[in-house]
Amino acid sequence: MNKKEVKKRIKKLRDEINYHNFKYYVENSPVISDYEFDQLLKELESLETQFPDLVTPDSPTQRVGGEPLEGFTTVEHKKAMLSLDNTYNYDELREFDERVKKNVGEVEYVVEPKIDGAGVALLYENGTLVRGSTRGDGIRGDDITSNLKTIRSIPLRLRGKKIKNIEVRGEVYFPTEGFEKYNKEQAKKGEPVFVNPRNAAAGSIRQLDPRIVASRPLNIFIYYILFSDKDFQTQEKAINALKEAGFRINPLTKKISNIEEAIKYCKVLEEKRETLNYDIDGAVIKVNSFSQQRELGETSKHPRWEISYKFAAKQATTRLNDIDIQVGRTGTLTPVAVLEPVYISGATISGATLHNFDELKRKDIRIGDMVLVERSGDVIPQVVKSIKEKRKGKLKKKGIPKKCPVCRSKIVHKEGEVAVRCPNRMCPARLKWRIKYYASRDAMDVDHLGESTIDKLIENDLIDNIADLYNLKKEDILTLEGFKEKSAQNLLDSIKESKNQSLSRLIYGLGIRHVGKYAAQLLASQYNSIDKLAKVDIEELKEIHGLGDKTAEAIGTFFATEENIELINKLKNIGIKTHEVARTEDMPLKGKKFVFTGGLQSLSRPDASDVVKQKGGIVSSSVSKDTDYVIVGEKPGSKFEKAKKLGLTILDEEEFKKLVGK
Repeated sequence: MNKKEVKKRIKKLRDEINYHNFKYYVENSPVISDYEFDQLLKELESLETQFPDLVTPDSPTQRVGGEPLEGFTTVEHKKAMLSLDNTYNYDELREFDERVKKNVGEVEYVVEPKIDGAGVALLYENGTLVRGSTRGDGIRGDDITSNLKTIRSIPLRLRGKKIKNIEVRGEVYFPTEGFEKYNKEQAKKGEPVFVNPRNAAAGSIRQLDPRIVASRPLNIFIYYILFSDKDFQTQEKAINALKEAGFRINPLTKKISNIEEAIKYCKVLEEKRETLNYDIDGAVIKVNSFSQQRELGETSKHPRWEISYKFAAKQATTRLNDIDIQVGRTGTLTPVAVLEPVYISGATISGATLHNFDELKRKDIRIGDMVLVERSGDVIPQVVKSIKEKRKGKLKKKGIPKKCPVCRSKIVHKEGEVAVRCPNRMCPARLKWRIKYYASRDAMDVDHLGESTIDKLIENDLIDNIADLYNLKKEDILTLEGFKEKSAQNLLDSIKESKNQSLSRLIYGLGIRHVGKYAAQLLASQYNSIDKLAKVDIEELKEIHGLGDKTAEAIGTFFATEENIELINKLKNIGIKTHEVARTEDMPLKGKKFVFTGGLQSLSRPDASDVVKQKGGIVSSSVSKDTDYVIVGEKPGSKFEKAKKLGLTILDEEEFKKLVGK
């Protein structure tokens, strides 16, 4: 064949191979055998080897790249890939529908399964795939084109001539069957296995060697147009056009006439989730009309025209291999289930809480039992019950230990209390959790001080109490495994910065029983120093509205303990801010309780909260009768409805800014 004939043959082969790829990977209805397909591909490879100048980026032979990359470059999406607002109940879907209709009138919706995978964007120019990228921060992502080309359900060239220049959004996923098979093969070879399909998908597309990606059974669903030079009137029409162009669209995507029908379809999808060959963790409800989508617009984080309904907790049965005892910050001993690893709702679970010893006894959970485990969202997995019908033989019960499992001190169990405690204030386990609590974001906000670092500091006898953090030297930290010059300095800098945190953060960070963020703010505004608070009579504390008797007694007990006063004196000597200047003239909100709901436009939530605190107010996370102001931003939640029912004072963002003088 001369070159002209070769060029013609190459084009024909590519068209045939692309057609058969589409039939096999997108429509799941192959029309030729694997052998016949391989022969076509081999012929194309042979011709391209002979005539390398005829190789093009969209050729089927280019799906698996050559040498591994040294790193990914950052690219900008044509349009921001925003995250979705979530809800876990149908009433909030109805509230979403009311807000939509209030702004744009009657609407239709498109409902689709929410795939639990890794979000990507695909950019096509003149019908050819030129770039594939991760979602990244929504504005910019990593260029992973070579990796995405290995996924055969992603077209390298679009079918037909309707769509030329477009950027689409999709979700790469690891099919559940392929996931199980892959992990078994990895285990046989003694190599690491993936925790769950979502992590498998995300980890795979970020491999630097495309050949590794090609060896994994990844797939994709495309569900939205980010940018296009062709106008579409509705999501439904856009999806149909994408399907015609060769994209793989989820067959369960459906146009719905109203929100009640959408809710019914959410229930259908939830029932189907166990029968699918991919993980879904919810359903996405989108306004169908693109003109209505544009009218509704978006916040800085979420589109106002779509919402994600997250499915209820998923459960699974597994064997309880053992029961460990954990010692917490206040010395409370908590039984924790050690489970035969089980995959639930996007994660492999190997441990779950058993709450307390009373609960353990009530549920009659024994070592060796088959148990029902539940996981919902970010909530810690819990053992719901033992399955007694599957119990064989006499299984061991776990009772209350006589000694602390960490320091071996005799435990304390007061009559009438559920909690079982280790009384040793110097118990290493208690120290670890006290320091973790003190350094947490809502307390003194010490970055770079995670659990493993705290463990190393305690194990190396570098700290015996919270105050010791401030005496650490760089040479001490450099002796710890994993620390180098820069990371050691980062930790020291963060510890130093924490000295200037507010009084309310310090009170919260001290870990006084029953004193949460709200109570800490209340105490800081009522008494402007730790010294004053330490001297307050318990009866006076009980008179403070919002504290309660238990909290007042816990505060009194804390400051009556010599060890705690010694700690506070150490912190004062180190330079921790233990008092604030008492202000009256610019404290117009003193004692006033604020609750925020919905997104603010000109202020971040932390900034707005700080303004309230600076003027003597208190910020709470829940609405109650004693709430003075409820500040309502965009897309408010159920707190807004509760505030209306209670007849509370409700302010929008502008009214709030006038109130605080911003």
